[in-house]
Amino acid sequence: QVHVAESGGGSVQAGGFLRLSCAPSEYTADRYAWGWFRQAPGNGREGIASILRDGSTIYADSVKGRFTISQNNAKTMLYLQMNILKPEDTAIYYCAAGPCFPLWVCSGDPNYWGQGTQVTVSS
Repeated sequence: QVHVAESGGGSVQAGGFLRLSCAPSEYTADRYAWGWFRQAPGNGREGIASILRDGSTIYADSVKGRFTISQNNAKTMLYLQMNILKPEDTAIYYCAAGPCFPLWVCSGDPNYWGQGTQVTVSS
């Protein structure tokens, strides 16, 4: 079982930035795509960014041009740089892994995901 821990959430004003980190107990990039989901109160889960081991990335339109997903050279950590944050970005952000690229084209829950980290953007 792969355990996933997200960190880096917080409260910022609109226009600000945050960097989320994800530390899986095993970065299974050779078998799965990794990425980030978010869920705002009253909303369903939204896939926003996904990455493959070779560095290929896909973004949801809602974050394209503002968010950047990346992995470290050792392929042990995953990051989400979030710039020009908007109040509508307020959500719990989850790091996850699954067999589909991007992650959100697979139905059901990802194979692995963490407890999430809260991001709050005030206007």
